[in-house]
Amino acid sequence: MKEKYLKIKNLSVSENLANFINKELLSGIKINKEKFWKGFDKCVHKLAPQNIKLLQKRERLQKAIDALHIDRKDKQLSIIKYTKFLKKIGYLNKLGSNFKIKTKNVDDEISNICGPQLVCPVSNARFLLNAANARWVSLYDSLYGTDIISENNGAVKGKTYNPIRGKKVIEYARNLLDELVPLKNQSWKNLTKIPDIKNNKLNLKLKNINQFVGYKKKSNKLNSLLFINNNLHIDILFDQDGKMEVNNPKGNQDKIKIHDIFLESAISTICDHEDSVAAVDAEDKVLGYRNWLGLMKGNLKVEFTKNGKKNLRKLNLDRDYISSKGKKLKLHGRSLLLNRNVGHLMTNPAILLKDGSECPEGILDAFITSLACLHDFKKKGNSRVDSIYIVKPKMHGPEECSFTDLIFKNVEKVLNLKKNQILCGIMDEERRTSVNLKECIRALKNRVFFINTGFLDRTGDEIHTSMEIGPMLKKADMKSSKWIQAYENNNVDIGLECGFSGKCQIGKGMYPAPDLMASMMKQKIVHPLSGANCAWVPSPTAAALHVIHYHKINVFAKQKELSKRKSAKLSDLLTIPISKKPNWSMEEITKELKNNAQGILGYVVRWIDQSVGCSKVPDINGVGLMEDRATCRISSQHIANWLHHGICSKKHVLEIMKKMAKVVDSQNLKDPSMKGHSPYKPMSDDFDKSTAFKAACELVFHGKTQPSGYTEPILHLNRLLKKN
Repeated sequence: MKEKYLKIKNLSVSENLANFINKELLSGIKINKEKFWKGFDKCVHKLAPQNIKLLQKRERLQKAIDALHIDRKDKQLSIIKYTKFLKKIGYLNKLGSNFKIKTKNVDDEISNICGPQLVCPVSNARFLLNAANARWVSLYDSLYGTDIISENNGAVKGKTYNPIRGKKVIEYARNLLDELVPLKNQSWKNLTKIPDIKNNKLNLKLKNINQFVGYKKKSNKLNSLLFINNNLHIDILFDQDGKMEVNNPKGNQDKIKIHDIFLESAISTICDHEDSVAAVDAEDKVLGYRNWLGLMKGNLKVEFTKNGKKNLRKLNLDRDYISSKGKKLKLHGRSLLLNRNVGHLMTNPAILLKDGSECPEGILDAFITSLACLHDFKKKGNSRVDSIYIVKPKMHGPEECSFTDLIFKNVEKVLNLKKNQILCGIMDEERRTSVNLKECIRALKNRVFFINTGFLDRTGDEIHTSMEIGPMLKKADMKSSKWIQAYENNNVDIGLECGFSGKCQIGKGMYPAPDLMASMMKQKIVHPLSGANCAWVPSPTAAALHVIHYHKINVFAKQKELSKRKSAKLSDLLTIPISKKPNWSMEEITKELKNNAQGILGYVVRWIDQSVGCSKVPDINGVGLMEDRATCRISSQHIANWLHHGICSKKHVLEIMKKMAKVVDSQNLKDPSMKGHSPYKPMSDDFDKSTAFKAACELVFHGKTQPSGYTEPILHLNRLLKKN
């Protein structure tokens, strides 16, 4: 469908987007149409040329590094000389004096509470509501429905409630309460009487009486006990009348009538306009913007049918209690919502500038998502301190961070916001940002609220930056390479050095397998142990389980301990993960290629054909993994690197792509989650006519020439072809 444009000032604005901004976004706030469009027009025409210059600098630096690696191919690369070279060309910035960040007006979820962080595509309203409401999640449901509780000895999930499995859930929960809210001289497992409250006093003897913070009563009977541990709340719900056990026809099998335990779980949620969405035009952008506006207004809702029953999902209300001192106590009912804008690379045809060029998408995102937050300021349903939280991805070095600061300054001026009212999250996922992290933070020191690591994008950039020097290690071996540990440690070291502890978030990346929660519980405790305030999880259930790690680890105490260690070495961070003498067998090479190809195709076919930017995609072994553009980037760059260095041939790769396309087709045709989308068209029916298959091949065969190894230019182009 050809886009219809309206002429506004010096801009050509999609009619769809213009109507949304004028009739919905600007309605009910003090910014009128004339002021907004005049300010936006002036700012975008001033900022767009600077945006282009920064992208041109990326290319110049890459060409200089390519030339060095071509010249040094098959020769030992001295880290000392390499470091000097990177400083000479301006890739490595001069390290400035020590400083502390000056960020003000951050909510407690950022400064004082450590816990899981969800990332959710802004295009899916139902998922957004689930994520926002995942501030409080049932521990019982999270245990009962996952592999945390084994199905041995009759404890199978089944289609109806299984009291044997229910008993195991209760045992697990009791053990957890003994650990997190210990009693004096007794165990939660041995309690036989329902606790009670008299004169706001709890008739249970706690080891730490300060853990009891509140309660609820219903018909003068105890309905809820509220405890706190490491600034995280635990709400124990009682069902003394036996009316809540709808899943269990035999009634409540708990001897003290605990119906459930709700854990404060997803403390914050990133509503994502970037890697987890497929937004290529005004129609797609408006969908995401409208959902974000609904969250900021507090009126987003979705009606859907599940198991033949109609459901209405909306934002949860705040939670009311009586405090241990007999006063009213209100706790926030929803996750603190952050907004991830797109980076500096892409443009979007939703708005055309006066020269006919597309508007830089990151600038558009900054204005529209910030404008929506003005609706929240009237009711404080999200930020209670009137701050706007924008996570900015894929910035390359301090200069690009300064440009983000400049964008936000312009937005603040046009929208009559206070200075530094827009706070910025720095995603440490590009190599030039990692090696200059301290200076990147300095550029945003007055508004930074978050830094985190993202292994997949960071690895994709690692491969692309050093594409010419040699073949990269296999993906699995990358995780144990020297630069990875230095990268993860450096992020925490620099954050602590710059004063993040107790003020801002230091984050870690995603656990990708939402069905393998037992494995997550073994692995992901490493994140709070590493000093991270938050780490990404793929679902509300995963948030309820991962939060247990933050109950067990006092992150602020851990950060204090880690602040005394030796900082990560720049030389380790710059160590390139190449295989010096690759001696892989053809079987090993083929296995690696199949794994990469399957991941690329599984993701791309949904992106191109179904407009799904993030979903649980079965891997080569049938295990569902959360895939987004970051996973696609590393896989496509990895094959491109091996092709470039002759580890495999184009013919070999194309054969594997076709074989794996048939595997992906078979998986998708059986996948019940695909039923809600348009009929799935197999790629293998006609490879030459499959836009998705051709796009996946382009990502691999043209991977070396893609800007910074990004997948967006190819994906966007092919999605637009598919739509039109």
